[in-house]
Amino acid sequence: MQRQSRQVRVRNLAIGGGAPIAVQTMTKTDTRDVQATLTEIRRLHVAGCEIVRLAVPDREAAEALKKIRPHTDMPLVADIHFDYRLALLALEAGVDKLRLNPGNIGSRPKVEEVVRSAAQRGIPIRIGVNAGSLEKDILARSGRIPEALVESALRHVHILEDLNFRDIVISLKSSDVRTMIAAYELMAERVDYPLHLGVTEAGPVAQGTVKSAVGIGHLLAEGIGDTIRVSLTGDSGEEVQVGLEILYALGLRQKRLEIVSCPSCGRCEIDLFTVVREAEKRLAGMDLPPMKVAIMGCVVNGPGESMEADVGLAGGNGLGILFRHGEIVRRVEEAEMIDALVEEVQHAAADRRSTREVV
Repeated sequence: MQRQSRQVRVRNLAIGGGAPIAVQTMTKTDTRDVQATLTEIRRLHVAGCEIVRLAVPDREAAEALKKIRPHTDMPLVADIHFDYRLALLALEAGVDKLRLNPGNIGSRPKVEEVVRSAAQRGIPIRIGVNAGSLEKDILARSGRIPEALVESALRHVHILEDLNFRDIVISLKSSDVRTMIAAYELMAERVDYPLHLGVTEAGPVAQGTVKSAVGIGHLLAEGIGDTIRVSLTGDSGEEVQVGLEILYALGLRQKRLEIVSCPSCGRCEIDLFTVVREAEKRLAGMDLPPMKVAIMGCVVNGPGESMEADVGLAGGNGLGILFRHGEIVRRVEEAEMIDALVEEVQHAAADRRSTREVV
């Protein structure tokens, strides 16, 4: 069961309140370079990104938002630190969400001005706490423990609540997975605001993917989390892909094409790596309904996995047995495996479409 949170809207996208979990990332271009930033936003949209955050370090970057906004319908989040004037400029430019901590953007009157402008426009604010930048008094008293992240976030939340502003999203990020998990679990018990999940500074692609999958996946499996962002020292498109794969693995999104394939071992008697690689490449370019395809390299688990898939290939001793909807349809030589598998996928896709038309 997904945790019941209140709902906010980011442009045309609902966050929380039972809405589907959204995948977010951050552009890695200089926001002041309008064309490069727009190119990245468009690429991220194609990759499956649903919300994109842009760094706004100075006035020039804030002014660039005015040029970016008219050319994309992607929900845009302005990332603001220290200067309330940048938040006001971002709101005037038409961003759909602010990421800022009200305790560090200026005096009370300045915070009030930002909150008033956001409220008038119906723009939510994400409070983003990071274990690496906790307030000095909290850090000195508690250290970088989960309770410290929660205390810091609630300090900022209370500022907004005192101004009668409640279109709030909260994130509590740490590069330590256990700290991040515990912080979100504690916060989920304290408030009903939507939670944005992430392991911050997760590292290079391989390491960061594992840390993000463990941290984000653990919380999502508990029903905690309304949006996610995978932070990798790598391409932003890879962040989106990993985020989607986490949702697919937990059954929170239906993948259009799921390939189940064995890792190979000494029992494998076909060139499994080539078959999987080529099949994945060819199937990726096809317009398919949601489908599960199994490509297995031996007789131990191969038949069982193949029978459970929409289309399955169980290979062994230079031959392949092809299954469709759990039934054996034919046997082929290894050289014919890829073509035969693609053909069976096309047949299965046609079966699925015809069934839908009848229904």
